[in-house]
Amino acid sequence: MVTPITRFMPLAGRKLAAGWKPARQRAIDFSSYLVIRLVVAVIQTLPLDLGDALCRVLATLICRLGPLRKRTTASNLKQVFPHASERQRKAIEASMWHSLMLMVCEIAWAQRRLHLTNWSQYVCFRNSRDILRNCLSKRPTVMVTGHFGNFEIGGYTAGLMGCESTTIARRLDNPFLDAWVHRFRSAKGQRMLDKDGCAIQVDQHLADGGTLAILADQHAGPKGCWTKFLGVPASCHKALALFSLGSGAPMLAGSTRRIDGQPMKFESACVAVADPENDPQGDCESVESLTKWYNRQLAISVSEAVEQYWWLHRRWREPPPRVAKRLAKAA
Repeated sequence: MVTPITRFMPLAGRKLAAGWKPARQRAIDFSSYLVIRLVVAVIQTLPLDLGDALCRVLATLICRLGPLRKRTTASNLKQVFPHASERQRKAIEASMWHSLMLMVCEIAWAQRRLHLTNWSQYVCFRNSRDILRNCLSKRPTVMVTGHFGNFEIGGYTAGLMGCESTTIARRLDNPFLDAWVHRFRSAKGQRMLDKDGCAIQVDQHLADGGTLAILADQHAGPKGCWTKFLGVPASCHKALALFSLGSGAPMLAGSTRRIDGQPMKFESACVAVADPENDPQGDCESVESLTKWYNRQLAISVSEAVEQYWWLHRRWREPPPRVAKRLAKAA
């Protein structure tokens, strides 16, 4: 597009002006990357208790001064906990921010402290036989979790245990940060796929008996599969259920939550398994039934530590009128 300023510029000058913005953006991205890497380097030197204390201070400052997703957080908490007092919801919000700040620190600490020789100091497993039986099977597996606890540590630990998986994730806007995060995620065996145009690769991965790990609490828009999550209507991607039903893969609903009120202390759990080849409850009869199933399991996980869920996440939106009528009639 030729603007009034560039209309009278020579062609070479226009090309220079057109290339200036991307070069400037790359410089900004690289500067942001350097600052974040410096912060992470400082975090990695901190003792766990000092890092935890600093996270509490930051969480308090964000709640009192920061405008970060305040309306979204307040709306989500009010919908899910309509009978809670304002003070109780504020307490959950403050604890959530502490959990998020601590999650960043734990990701930084994991690279230096969490290894194959000492993992038992930091992570314990619940229903570990179900996890190993499916991850080490020759059959494909679909693992679903949510924006809860420290799901990044969950993927890191699974790779550390030898359970290699493929994860679908959106690329970060900053290419330098994206490459760095990608290195962390893939360091122990995770393979990352960009969510745009990955369907063919996912199908092939499952056909080869691989494990697919997905964050299942992403908003899918008005045309998604609508069901209730934590008692509130939410739109879910149909592809998650189709990956399992189309390949005959068992679906594992899991979580990695912080326990004992301490940083770097986790429980990785398999909450439940739905298997299309062994389905006495009928959870795998359709996309809708399987979608309802994993939302129930994720809700069970969240109920164990509500402060560790991402309440600032735009999970719940207004359903279309016909969907709202159907959900109200079902209720």
